[in-house]
Amino acid sequence: MSAILFGSISTIADTSELQRTAFNRAFAAHGLDWNWDRDTYLGMLESSGGAKRIAEYAESVGATVDAKAVHESKSEFFRESLAGSGVRPRSGVIDTMKAAKDKGSKVALVTTTSPDNVGALVAALGPDITVGDFDLIVDSSTVDQPKPDRAAYSYAIRTLDETAESCVAIEDNLNGVDAAVASGLSCVAFPNENTAGHDFAKAAQRVDRLDFEELQKVTRTA
Repeated sequence: MSAILFGSISTIADTSELQRTAFNRAFAAHGLDWNWDRDTYLGMLESSGGAKRIAEYAESVGATVDAKAVHESKSEFFRESLAGSGVRPRSGVIDTMKAAKDKGSKVALVTTTSPDNVGALVAALGPDITVGDFDLIVDSSTVDQPKPDRAAYSYAIRTLDETAESCVAIEDNLNGVDAAVASGLSCVAFPNENTAGHDFAKAAQRVDRLDFEELQKVTRTA
């Protein structure tokens, strides 16, 4: 296994509930009487893209909103909440990243969230995880097309000078799995708190804890 590609910030630390709370804070800040309870939010997570999600919800309830502005507020609230959240790396993440380095495998974060969100997460997780632990970070400033488009993974594979067959992707949502599979990658589903009920049939494996040795077994060159 030449590289491990973490597909979202929630594959490193489970931030899903912080995200939902940030959405609700943004709605209040923009004078919207919306409240996404957990059941409502769970149903939205089969597709990704925060601004798109807001726009689609607004259309469903017959409202007109500036989805981009609301989403920008949401991202600000999310970053603010991360700083004092005490969020920690998910089970097995630190050991897997260390083992990868020890074995000569590269580690990348391949997300299409904003660079500010990535920076906020890494700051919250330090010193356990730092920017220097990644050989590559792909974010929304790197590629134009969000997942399920394969652009982010294609860019990562090319930039790392690796082949899809020798890498493994880790994803916590269905669009991410679709993007990984479309890129020819073996993908391990690592659901977060709010995607645990999703059907990850396209993934090569589903796990609740990361383990470097187990990840090695799912690469196409294993």
